[in-house]
Formats: sequence, C-alpha cells, structure tokens
Amino acid sequence: MPSQMRPWILAETNYSFVKDCEYEVAVLPMGATEPHNLHLPYGTDTFEAEAIGSRACEAAWQQGAKVVLLPTIPYGTETNQSEFRLSMNLNPSTLGLVIQDLVESLGGHGIRKLLILNSHGGNEFKPLLRELHGTTDVQLFLCDWFRGLTADVRHTIFKEMDDHAGEIETSLAMAFFGHLVNVNADGTLIADDGKTALTRLDAVNQGWVSITRPWHLLTTNTGAGNPHAATPEKGERLMQIMVERLSQFLVDVAKSELDVRFPF
Repeated sequence: MPSQMRPWILAETNYSFVKDCEYEVAVLPMGATEPHNLHLPYGTDTFEAEAIGSRACEAAWQQGAKVVLLPTIPYGTETNQSEFRLSMNLNPSTLGLVIQDLVESLGGHGIRKLLILNSHGGNEFKPLLRELHGTTDVQLFLCDWFRGLTADVRHTIFKEMDDHAGEIETSLAMAFFGHLVNVNADGTLIADDGKTALTRLDAVNQGWVSITRPWHLLTTNTGAGNPHAATPEKGERLMQIMVERLSQFLVDVAKSELDVRFPF
C-alpha cells in the first residue's frame, strides 16, 4: 500500500487495495454549494463534511473498523436561497434518487451499513430513510452533525448558537480551511453580524410553526448568526468531540452483527 494512500477514503484508494478489502461501513458526506455571509466560501458545508468525515473514518480505521468515506455530494437543497447568486439547488426528490442509487451500488458490493453524514440544514433526509426502509438490505443511519451530535457541549465552547455562517461554522472554517476565510488586513472578518429578521407571525418566531424561510428576506448577506467571536481553537475543540463520538459510533456499527433484530 503506498504510504500516501488513506484506505478509508475511497477517492484516494486504488482497486488493487479495494478488491481485497472487506469494508464494513460506508459514510456518505452530504454538502451544499451556497453563500455563507461575506466571509466563508460557497463550499463551506462540503468542506466541513469532508473534514469531519475523513477524521472520523481515520479514527475508526485505527481502531480496526473497516470504514470507507465516499466522495462528498457537493450540492444540496437551496430553494430558500434561490435569490442569492449561484446557490446551486437540487430538489429533495432529486437528492433522494441520487442517494437511492448509491445505496443500491453499496448493496451490490456487499456493504450493508451506511451513515449519511449531512452538513447542510436544507437537506432533510429522515423522510428518505423511512421511504427506503424495507426496500433495501442496506441499513441506513443519519447524522446531521450541526444538530444533536454536540448539542450538549456547544454552550461550553461558543458564545452564540448560530444558524448559518456564524461562530460555529466560522470557527471550523478557520481551523480546517482557513486560507479560504475572507479577512481584512488586520485579520478581522469581512462579514456582517448575521442578524435575522423576525416574521410578523409570533408562532413562527417562537418556533412552534415552521415555514421554508425565504433567506433573502430573513438575512442581509445570507449569514444567520454572529461570526465575530469565532477562533480556530474553538473549531478544533468542536472537531475533537465530533470525531471521538462519530468514530466510536462507526466502530460500534462495524462490530454489530446484521441479524433480524439489528440494530436492537
């Protein structure tokens, strides 16, 4: 095996290795192509998914789990950001068909456990898991890393719980693709404060009635959350927790026997 090849990343691995490797779990990162305030790149969600997925798979591999990171899908559902230039949309039904085809490919190659690692809030995959349940022998799992994965510890790291391009995402960007963060000569961010507008409906503002938010009315420059308290150290701390938790999950899944009661 060439020293530079990382066998847990499919795009870097060759057939001479893959043909004899009994991979147990696949990870499919889902990104997006959309603006993130004035300071983060359009590929932020995709870069985050790759950074998290590659590190989690590496940590799981080092513990003996035969995991493989599939290439990241760089497009997501962007219907609410359609007014912002070059937000690239794939409708939920289109994304569902893409994932369904990839699931069939995995099943055909004997890989029967798949984690969808979602990095974009506009992607809603739980209905897809329900739709595919019983139609494939591939066991599907979903992790929206920005939701429950670190919800219990984020308040100990960050000042604000942002929605999009705020302190959390900016800290990750600074730590793992900092060369793409737009800053002034003094190092300060070229970004607004990420303030969002309230609707005229209290139930929507309070969160117990949901809408598809028109982002051009909600935000000024697409940011939803103040990024200015972000630091690389905060991003590194969050990444460490995510990798520890995700890699342990992948190890547990790899070890679990696929029987009629799986995963119970």
